[in-house]
Amino acid sequence: MEPLIAVAIGTLFAAAVYMMLRRSIVKLVIGLMLLSNAANLLIFATAGMVRGAPPLVPEGLTAPVGAVADPLPQALVLTAIVIAFGVLSFSVVLVRRAWEIVGADDLDKMRDTDS
Repeated sequence: MEPLIAVAIGTLFAAAVYMMLRRSIVKLVIGLMLLSNAANLLIFATAGMVRGAPPLVPEGLTAPVGAVADPLPQALVLTAIVIAFGVLSFSVVLVRRAWEIVGADDLDKMRDTDS
């Protein structure tokens, strides 16, 4: 399972970098979204994947019984998802406003907006 996840992470990072190097600001936002998803998968993969193991200690016990998943990566990824959604929302609003003012999504055409 880990090699498949590693290939998926590499593919997502490559696609994100490719999209972010385009001149279109919409593709830049899509690349940013792919980059955040790749980072989240990377955190999960580096923490170790334990199938079927709960991250919590059962009620009434002081120590976990059997295999336990580490809850820290899950908390980090949950926080990262919320932050990424906020950044994505801000980016979409910024792209829309830029489209209203400039009328194009090409970054080269946006250089002369001050005149």
